[in-house]
Parts: sequence; structure tokens; C-alpha cells
Amino acid sequence: MKKISGHLLGIDQGDIQIFADFETGGPMWVSEGSRERRAKVRFAEPFREPPIVHVSFSLLDMSTGPSIRADISSENVTRQGFDLMFRTWADSRVARINASWIAFGKIGDPDGWDDLL
Repeated sequence: MKKISGHLLGIDQGDIQIFADFETGGPMWVSEGSRERRAKVRFAEPFREPPIVHVSFSLLDMSTGPSIRADISSENVTRQGFDLMFRTWADSRVARINASWIAFGKIGDPDGWDDLL
């Protein structure tokens, strides 16, 4: 468990479209096998240390014919941002994916008092 002082807790959030391959005939829609897409996310301002990041689907637009296989995660989390990663495999056909994210972490004291601790 990570414990953070209440007055130094920062929360940032957002929603991002990772791709829309249906419109362009891209590989997530027309290909098979292991595929992945990565989107870079930057926080509104840096955290004091890498935050905890939670990601989830806000839009999952997939073909109903094959099985739905999808994995979404955050990777390479830093003070400034992270990589949002989507993966699929086998014969899944993915038209488009949007993801929501929220980051919780320690921020600096705006008055600079935390530098004295």
C-alpha cells in the first residue's frame, strides 16, 4: 500500500482515443495475430514521484463475429506521464478504442515547505 499525505495528494485524469482503425482500414481492424498500440499521455503538471495510474476502456468498438480479446494497461509511468498500452490477439477485430485514465500521486507543496522535510 502506498501512503500519501492528504495535503500533498495530486489527482490528474483524462480520456484519449488510442486509435480508430475502422475508418482507415488499419491493422487492428483488418489484421490477425498479436497487435498493440501505444499512446503517450502527459500529466498537466509533474508529480513529485511516479504516481499510481488506473486505466479503463471508455469506448470499446469491436466486431461481434470473432471473440473479443482486449488488454489495456499503463506502462513506463514517470513523474511527467505514461504510455497507455492496448493489446489484442488472434482474430479479434477492433474498430476503435478510447481509454480513460486517472493518476494519484504526491505533489510538491506550492509554498515549497515540503523541500524542508
